[in-house]
Amino acid sequence: EASNSHTQSSFFRSLDPRQLRLRLLVLQVPVSTVVAMATQLSEEHLRKFQDDGFAIIPDAFTAEQCDVLRAKILSIVDNQLDLSTHPKSIFTTDQQARTNDDYFMTSGDKIRFFFEQDVFTSEGKLKDSPAQCLNKIGHALHALDEDFKSVTHSPLVQSAAKSMGFRQPVIPQSMFIFKNAKCGGTVTPHQDSSFLHTTPMRLTGFWIALEDADEDNACLSFAPGTHKTCPVTHRMVRNPNGPSPPTVFVGDAAVVDDDKYVPVPVKKGSMVMIDGSVVHKSGANHSDRSRNIYTFHITESDGVEYSGDNWLLPTAELPFPCLFTD
Repeated sequence: EASNSHTQSSFFRSLDPRQLRLRLLVLQVPVSTVVAMATQLSEEHLRKFQDDGFAIIPDAFTAEQCDVLRAKILSIVDNQLDLSTHPKSIFTTDQQARTNDDYFMTSGDKIRFFFEQDVFTSEGKLKDSPAQCLNKIGHALHALDEDFKSVTHSPLVQSAAKSMGFRQPVIPQSMFIFKNAKCGGTVTPHQDSSFLHTTPMRLTGFWIALEDADEDNACLSFAPGTHKTCPVTHRMVRNPNGPSPPTVFVGDAAVVDDDKYVPVPVKKGSMVMIDGSVVHKSGANHSDRSRNIYTFHITESDGVEYSGDNWLLPTAELPFPCLFTD
């Protein structure tokens, strides 16, 4: 079995994403058939997370698991994205207008598609294939797709949450971020809790590299320790004055000098845990390599209030699912 697994791994890595998607669909290989390489955090991981606001777990997931998710997302694009009815919603992090449409605001319990800037012609046609023009897909992959659900609820993630003291963690959202070659846009400095606010602060992100991420293709950069020094005073909230625009930003954003940021390159299969209050960012991807990742957030539901003016709220169709499966 070990020999066969090695042969299969080498075979998968030799395929480009579209070949891989077709092969996996034929073989019907679910991501849950491959066991994660890591099963728990070390004391060093926890210390790093507490001190810096983020921690890297190398080899958290296998190459096969990463490849299955990349192939699955192409299948989702092919089978669920209908450009004839899509509102051409664009996602950026430096323009409030990105949230000013119903398509975004009602995406919390659905799988929806958000494009990069400048990918449409004046006639409203895409300049490239849909998968090459997308910024992200969100925000309920963790609940509506079995392969993404399997990774989200993996033993490592559940163990990590327990190690960090979560008692009843729930999952508000998930995203597949493309960061396509020559196209992936800038993610400006931010704190995740600005968008998914809780009282007290109890939000953690899990960021899984499905490809190598380095400075060339716009890896994450963190300002270590800012989860302790920069209170979350800048928030995106539902507009209290009416439905247009549906969200507004309130409060001042944390200001961090450029020289405080540290680039964090990681290899495919690595998982980065991100405190909801740490300031981080990523640049535009000007390289000829994509930087696909899968990310999701958990928050505590036991004794923690999830803010009712957050843009994303649980729905009757999809209450926030519990992370723990036992």
